[in-house]
Amino acid sequence: MMFTIQGLKAAAIGAVLATGLATAAVAQDLKFFTIGTGGTAYTYYPVGGVIANAISKPPGSRECDAGGSCGVEGLIASAVSSRGSVDNVNAILSGLRNSGFAQSDVAYWAYTGTGTMDGKEPAKDLRTIAALFEEHIHLVTLKDSGIDTVADLKGKRVSLDEPGSGTYVDALLIMETNGLSVEDVTAEALKGGAASEALRNGKIDAFFVVAGYPTGSLVELASAAEIKLVPIDGEGADALTNKYGFFARSDIPAGAYEGVDATPTVAVGAQWFTSAKEDEELIYNITKALWNEQSRKLLDVGHAKGKTITAETATTGIGVPLHAGAERFYKEAGLIE
Repeated sequence: MMFTIQGLKAAAIGAVLATGLATAAVAQDLKFFTIGTGGTAYTYYPVGGVIANAISKPPGSRECDAGGSCGVEGLIASAVSSRGSVDNVNAILSGLRNSGFAQSDVAYWAYTGTGTMDGKEPAKDLRTIAALFEEHIHLVTLKDSGIDTVADLKGKRVSLDEPGSGTYVDALLIMETNGLSVEDVTAEALKGGAASEALRNGKIDAFFVVAGYPTGSLVELASAAEIKLVPIDGEGADALTNKYGFFARSDIPAGAYEGVDATPTVAVGAQWFTSAKEDEELIYNITKALWNEQSRKLLDVGHAKGKTITAETATTGIGVPLHAGAERFYKEAGLIE
């Protein structure tokens, strides 16, 4: 069989065009979706990674029933480390990130322009995808520090976490309801492993963490040093829960961290937020993927908090309206009316 030069050229051009069109089709089908989380040593980041994996289904993936990805067709989701709740809310509203985790109190104040966000324009485009798990306020110190109450922080070197984090916001509120202000302590802005190292090395006396227990950096710290959790209870906790409905009394159980006794404290909800501007069909499919049977398996084994993340509690304690896509799924699933 003979091929002419013109025929070969035409075939080559056709192949290039076909390849280009196929590549363009894949590019059109591909969708990236970011999830703002928190510091890598805390709970948001690993949980965000599990959820990103659950909702993703890159082009070319095996089908779900063949042992492949069971997420949203063509979606590549990624968990992004951030400074925490306030940072994530701001990033969602500015369009920097598609979604993010935040404490329920921080999100509500942002949405309504009240509380710690008083005087700022209400974030009316903020929307909820799901309530995830309970986060406990940890006040960490060395066992022999002499710090036994929040009031004992006066005059001490205390890390409040970074401004822009939910921990920073809550640390200020906890001190306030216990008669302290930021001026009463030498405040540091350390996060995760840096705060743990500073405590071990005597550079700080205590630090706050708001995270689901057990959180990785504290597990490591407790295995390397004798620590304790300072109770957040009594009149201070009463004042906090009475004034701010998002806080609830809750204990961190004995054994959550090596050598640490059960400790009364307060907790808030960790929730997943996005913008009202995100496509309704996309958020519907993301919500549906989050709660399918395969995602359940990933959540159960992916992190200690995963088993507490359930569809039945996905709309519990929500103070910011559901995204229209998420709302449609929960109605179809019979989880809301």
